[in-house]
Order: sequence, then C-alpha cells, then structure tokens
Amino acid sequence: MSYFGYSADVSETVRKKIKIFVILTIFSFLCLWMRVWYLQILKGQHFQELSENNRVRMVSLPADRGTIKDRNGETLVSIRPSFNLYVTPEDATSLSETLAWLREIIDFDKEQVSQKIKESRSFKQVLIKRDVERKTVAIVEENKMRLPGIEIKVEPLRNYVYGKLASHVLGYLGEISRDKLDSLNDPSYGQGDFIGKTGLEIIYETLLRGKKGYKEVEVDVSGREFKTLRKLPPKSGNTLILTLDLRVQKILEELMTGTPDDPISGSVVMMKVQTGEIIAIASEPSFDANLFAAGISRKNWKKLTQDKLHPLQHRAISGQYPPASTYKIVTALAGLEEKIITPETTVYCPGYFRLGRGKYRCWKRGGHGSMNLHKALVQSCDVYFYTLGNKLGIDKIHEYARELGLGDYTGIQLMGEKRGLIPSTQWKLKNRKKAWLLGETISASIGQGYNLVTPLQQARFMATVANGGVSLKPFLVKKIIDPDGKLIKEFHADVQHKTHIKRENMELVRQALLGVVNEPRGTGRRSRLKDIKVAGKTGTAQVVKLKVTEDIKKGEIPYQFRDHAWFIAFAPYEKPEIAISVLVEHGGHGGAAAAPVAKKLLEAYFEYYPPFESLEKAEAEKVSGSANEESNPH
Repeated sequence: MSYFGYSADVSETVRKKIKIFVILTIFSFLCLWMRVWYLQILKGQHFQELSENNRVRMVSLPADRGTIKDRNGETLVSIRPSFNLYVTPEDATSLSETLAWLREIIDFDKEQVSQKIKESRSFKQVLIKRDVERKTVAIVEENKMRLPGIEIKVEPLRNYVYGKLASHVLGYLGEISRDKLDSLNDPSYGQGDFIGKTGLEIIYETLLRGKKGYKEVEVDVSGREFKTLRKLPPKSGNTLILTLDLRVQKILEELMTGTPDDPISGSVVMMKVQTGEIIAIASEPSFDANLFAAGISRKNWKKLTQDKLHPLQHRAISGQYPPASTYKIVTALAGLEEKIITPETTVYCPGYFRLGRGKYRCWKRGGHGSMNLHKALVQSCDVYFYTLGNKLGIDKIHEYARELGLGDYTGIQLMGEKRGLIPSTQWKLKNRKKAWLLGETISASIGQGYNLVTPLQQARFMATVANGGVSLKPFLVKKIIDPDGKLIKEFHADVQHKTHIKRENMELVRQALLGVVNEPRGTGRRSRLKDIKVAGKTGTAQVVKLKVTEDIKKGEIPYQFRDHAWFIAFAPYEKPEIAISVLVEHGGHGGAAAAPVAKKLLEAYFEYYPPFESLEKAEAEKVSGSANEESNPH
C-alpha cells in the first residue's frame, strides 16, 4: 500500500512541474511573438527606413597642404581642386562588374586597386584614381544609380605652378607605402595619403601637411551621403617663404634649357655672400613635379628613370665633379700662407712640367713664359701650379681645401647631399690600400685626379673667398608662417667656420680673380659686365684622358667624353653681394661655356638688386640726418 502511495505522490509532483514548464514556454513564445509583431508589423516600416537610409559613417576631410612662396611672396607651390574617384566595397553590389565597367571609361591599375581593397576594411573608401577628367566625372554621375559604392570627391591636389621650375629643390609628393605607414606609426596618416618624397616637401612634411578634419554623415544604401551630423573642419598646413627669387630663377632655367637635339645638363647655384641665402639654384635636365601630384604613371616613371641624362638627379648637391682650375685658388692660398711663394715669385712655363720621367703639359702647348702668382691665376697657367703643388705636398693642399669648405657637407636643408672628396696620403692608404704617388700631387694641385666637389660647395667656397674667409651655411627657407599669418620661425645667417687665412693673402687672390674677368688675357673675359666688376675663375674638368689626333678632333669628341665646364665668381668686387657657381656638363672650356651663363645671370640679378643701392641709401640718410641736426639744434 505504501508502495502505491509513494508512486502517486511522485506522479503528482512531475505533473505540476510539467504544467509550470508548459506555462513558461507558452509565455516566452507569447513575449517573443509580441516583440516580433512590434518590430516587424508596428515599427517595421520605420526600422526598414533606418536600416537603409540612416547608416552613420565617419568620413575623413583632407587638409590643404601649405603653400610655398618665393622671397617676394610669389606662389611657387599651391593646391587646386581635383576630382578623385573612390569605391566603398561594402556598398558595391558587384565589385568586379563595377570595376570592369569603370575600366572601359577610365585608365587605372585594376590589380593595384584590387590589392588595396583586400588590405582595407569593407566600409572604408578606396581610391581608384585621382584627378579624373571632367568628361569622366559627367559619365560617372550619369550612371550613379548603376554604380552603388562609387563616389567622386572634390579634394585638394598639389599644384606646382611653374612645372619644372626649381623642381629638385621643391621636391614632389607620392602615395605613402605600406612599409612607411607601419614605420611612422602615426594614426593621422592612412592608406592612400600622399607624403613628401624629395626636396623641401619631405624636409618640411610635418609643417606643410596640415591636420585632417572629420565629419559624421548618414548615407543611404548606395553609400551616398545625404546628411552631416557632426563636422570637425581640417586645418591647413603652414606656408614656407623661400630665399629664392622667382624672377632670377626663371631666367636661370631659361639659360640652362637646351633643345631635344642638343640638351644641356649641369647646375647653377647663386648664393648671397654675406648671409648664405640661395637666390637661385637649378639642376638640368629637370622634371615636372606635377607628374607626381596625382600619382605618377608607370610610363612616366619609366621614362624618367631610364633617361640617360638622369633628370631626377639633383646635380647641385649630389653631382660630384673634379673642380679643375677653380682649385688653383686653394693651391695659391696654401702657397701664400705657407710662405712657399710671394706675389713676386716667378715660375717659367715652357708648356710642360717634368717630374722624373713624367711630363705634365700645360693647357697652352707653347707655354706662358715667366709667370708670377697674379698672371698665373689670370691666365690659368698649369705649370705654375704644378710647381707650387709639388712643393706644398698633397697633405698641405688637402688641409687648405678643407679649411675653405671643400670636400664636406654644406648642411643645406635638403636630403641627398654628397660631400665630395679632397684626397690626402692617409685617405689613399685607407681607401685604396696604396701609398700616395708624387705624380698624383701634380694632378691634384690643379683640381684633377681624385678631387671631387659639388656645385653648391663651389658656390659656398666662392662666397668664403669673397667675404674674407667666413664660411656660411647655405639655406633655402627664409620664414615659416602659420595659416593665420603668424610667424613661426625665421632663418638667418649661420656661420659654420672662419678660416685662419690672412686677409692680405685673401686679397691678393681676390685681385687676381678680378683680373681673370677684366684683364685682356683673362680666361673669364666672357663674364665681364659693363658697370659692375666681376671676379671669378674658370675651370675645364677632364672627364677622360683623350689624345686628340687627326681622327678625333675637338669638335668630334663623343659627348660623354667631353670636358666639364666650370665658372665660379662673385660680384661686385668692391662690396661682394652675390657668389655664383656654374657647371655645364661636357660643355668644354669653362671660359666659353660656363662664363657666358654667369654673365647673363648676374646681369639679371643686378637689374632687380642694383649694387650699392643700400649703401648709397644709408649714406644719403646719414647726410640728411646731419643736415637736420645742424638746422634744428633742439
């Protein structure tokens, strides 16, 4: 009996639990059904509209990159509006079909775009092409409904106002690489952003780039924006005011522009003697930086990189050449300082110099006859400096060359500068594992042999001689100004080194350099100006040693084997203002190829900056002030 009673109690308990479970299950399903009814029936239309029309996205707003201007406020680099084509993968119904359709109307690298899409998040916009034509914009806009996820944005694009002008100095932009993006570890940079690659664009990247803005927008199912919720405007980059003068720079580049059949390659640097400001600087051939502004095509990149004249090379700072006879200034100063010669010391030039069995010829085969220091510099007599160099020795010549700033970095605000080379006995032993030969000193004393300098070094060297021995750091940026016009920083003269060379010795050489240009037998006569005294030195740098025969005459020497032409100078002689360095690659004689370029450029400079004007003005004000004091004692 008790057995049956126990079973009845258990059955009743189980039935109660099942009943409770069933009630709870029915209640849960009822609640779920009511919620579904509320969402789908009562609020269905509302939520459907929200899901399709009210998706919120954060959109980046590019900042206007700072402008670059010349010393007079003329704009060299600005920005202009550009139509850029983007795709949002998440919004594209058939991405492959969309890209294929676009490929028919616009040329872009499909593989590159596909790779970017793979690396990017689906809701992030991916750039297809920058700076598309207005005709393409019209076609895309007409087919907007069949191209979901495709959008054209108007964004700022870098604009190099004068194309090739000063392109090596200004530099160019390029799309940031994945490796660079990872190494920067800077959240303000993103895939597709452009960054400075060369020139001032990379040196002042952080100051020029500005700060991105952002906006929170609602987009429809096709990704089209229709409402801005919040907006943080971008901040423009700072402005660079350069030391360059656009007017002089234009004339310089016109002078250095050849023809397709007869191209000119070389470099010119014009530098203020008392401050180190670069007024004009050019490297030819050059390139149009606008080719890089929207991303350079493979075709254009290949054309630039495979050009035999190397237009991307900045010859002014990275071109290294034998200084040739311009180096005789160094040898002359070393001889005077070491008291190996006096101004009256003479050397007879028969047209050659003998050292043992070796015979070193002068450029004038018949010889110059009896030469003192002044005549030797004016007529550029090789034998005089062979003799002097042999007495000095290579290490003394090296010492004075380095003292005058050759064979070392100038410290200019650019990347890629080469230091050149001024040889010594120790250098050869360390780098060539050989002892120095006496015959090598003979070549080195006139700027040949292992000697290498850059055009910028030559300009600084000439400025140092002109101002009495003060070596200044060349600079290109005069001021940095923020978007509100407030001065952030201003650059001034920076003295790098003061030579210990006596002023009287420096003046003796300066007088000879005046004779190079202004005396009848001077090798730099073609740079002579009518009313302004120019002092300078020519140089003809041998590229390879050629024996001129009946088969190979001077006019028939292949271009790549012809000598480089140098001319370095300063003016006015009485109160030096400007130093100039001109190099014409494979141009032949410095007096014939380089000196005329310097003449025209100096004429242009002094047209805009008349010499002695500031001095005369100061004197006039002084006289006027004295007269006023006498007439008004109170």
